Amino acid sequence: MFLKCFHPLQKLMCSALFLLIATGVSFSQEKPLDFAHEVLPILKKHCAACHTNGTYKAGISFDTRQALIQSKAVVLGDSKKSEMHKRITSKDTTERMPPKGPALDVKEVQILARWIDAKLPWEENFTFKAATYVAPLKYRDVKIPAGPGHPIDRVLAPYFAKQKDGNQALVTDDVFYRRASLDIVGLLPLTEELETFVANADPQKREKLVEALLLDKRAYTDHWLCFWNDLLRNEYKGTGYIDGGRKQITSWLYNSILTNKPYDQFTQELIKPNADSEGFIKGIKWRGRVNASQVAELQFSQNISQVFFGVNMKCASCHDSFIDNWKLDDAYSLAAIISDKPLEIFRCDKPTGKNAVAGFLWPELGNIDAKLPKDKKLEQLASLVTHPDNGRFSRTIANRIWQKFMGRGIVHPVDMMANKPWNDDLLDYLASYLKDNKYDLKKLIGHIASSRVYQLKAAVFAEEPAAENFVFNGPMLKRMTAEQFMDAVWLVTGTAPAKADAPLPKDIPLATGSAKRNFVRAVLVHSTMLMRTLGRPNREQVVTTRSELLTTLEALDLASGAIFHDIVSRGGKQIFTELKDKNKDVIIKNVYMRSLGRNPDASELSAAAGLLGEKPDADSLADLLWVIFLLPEFQLIS
Repeated sequence: MFLKCFHPLQKLMCSALFLLIATGVSFSQEKPLDFAHEVLPILKKHCAACHTNGTYKAGISFDTRQALIQSKAVVLGDSKKSEMHKRITSKDTTERMPPKGPALDVKEVQILARWIDAKLPWEENFTFKAATYVAPLKYRDVKIPAGPGHPIDRVLAPYFAKQKDGNQALVTDDVFYRRASLDIVGLLPLTEELETFVANADPQKREKLVEALLLDKRAYTDHWLCFWNDLLRNEYKGTGYIDGGRKQITSWLYNSILTNKPYDQFTQELIKPNADSEGFIKGIKWRGRVNASQVAELQFSQNISQVFFGVNMKCASCHDSFIDNWKLDDAYSLAAIISDKPLEIFRCDKPTGKNAVAGFLWPELGNIDAKLPKDKKLEQLASLVTHPDNGRFSRTIANRIWQKFMGRGIVHPVDMMANKPWNDDLLDYLASYLKDNKYDLKKLIGHIASSRVYQLKAAVFAEEPAAENFVFNGPMLKRMTAEQFMDAVWLVTGTAPAKADAPLPKDIPLATGSAKRNFVRAVLVHSTMLMRTLGRPNREQVVTTRSELLTTLEALDLASGAIFHDIVSRGGKQIFTELKDKNKDVIIKNVYMRSLGRNPDASELSAAAGLLGEKPDADSLADLLWVIFLLPEFQLIS
């Protein structure tokens, strides 16, 4: 039924399906290259002196993967055609690289050839270029320009003034309602609510909408539970739960979001936990032998650093980091806080004979007394993480929330908070705003969502811009998350699950507004194959950013997968039962308003009428739903 190709996107999906069936898929059995331990030492030994950090002989730079590609020294996926390979294998001493010192040996040449053939896999965020920016630790006062308007807009006014062709157009009311509703409570607006909002002449209606959405405690909590589940590795079943090495924190987490617990208190209860919140600091006990950097104590170090400070400590858990200034001892000093016994330091999985000493990442704020029992050390750590002078704490969460609303952080990536922000004043202002408002995350969310800049038309990039080339021009076009997509489909079709799988606290309030909003949300049920295809992670590790890319597997699952087929089929029956006495045009307009928040134009109305046929039935309605659900307009937040 659903393989009718009605729209260009559907045609693409159908073509992808048949192409895969016709050609098959092959998988390499060769062990993937380890950039840090195999490739990087060769580049440092033979290439770095002439082609990195300001010295670029022949115009060739190895500073970053992008720089190397732009130098045209390599042909991605084909070492034999690459100038780099020709030079390192040349017998001509005037051409051979490196020009001085010994030539690369056979093994080194083979590794670099494999690296080029594999399209240059690179350690994320690694660069040879020496960093010149030093991220501040403490809070910094920001002088807000005088004048009318929202403080965020005034902070950004000098930034926008420098742009010749800046985006100043605001979205229409219907687009704003959909954007705000999906961003704040994760749900599509209901038809009657949207129509009332659009007809409202109150000039303050957008600010009032943001306030109303934030007051819908149940819908807000269901939506932001997904964000925190990803960030805090919380799931309802899966790896680690069977042997007791992992413990979920769902009930504590849900109540914390529902009551809008201050973020500093929220964090302290995670680091110095009670019985309900201790699951976050408990790492997974992997079966069998694991790398020394994967033990539970190092997982603690990595998770605390990443979640609360945007610090990637995974690299430094094995050796001194290649991507920033954190050292092996830094990772182990945090790990030692939670260790029940002396913790030996391993470098690249080899014992050093040296034990770690408990400590904090920024000793200028205070340190950990290594002689104290574990619970007291955790108490000290919780106090240092939320220290009144620890601006990294507030900057990190403010940056994450900005990224959720705008599609990209002020610092990019969000887990590299040592990188330079595209606007220092904005980041410092938001961090101070959060602290000054007693770490009220809802207030910060409402502050961002009520700014004029949040109302700008969506910025669209042909490809992800590098940090140094990024120009903020308004919220970026975003994909719905797996949970948002499923909730949207269930809300349109009335096919939500009957009960939740998450162990929720008792007596939680219903969502406000229409009874249609009171359904079991996707975040509250076990992940399905469809949700995993759409990007829901297994949460064995901290997840701070989900992919924005459409995968072939997702296209196939939406085109012909059994789970989605069943949902849309039941949706067709449900809506047909509701609207079977209506004429064809009314049915089509009803489906469009439910799904897209607008009426179809003349061409869409004609095409949909042709799809429904002379006499609409449940199957033809399912076909129409399927077509609309696969439209970019439905799947994207504009």
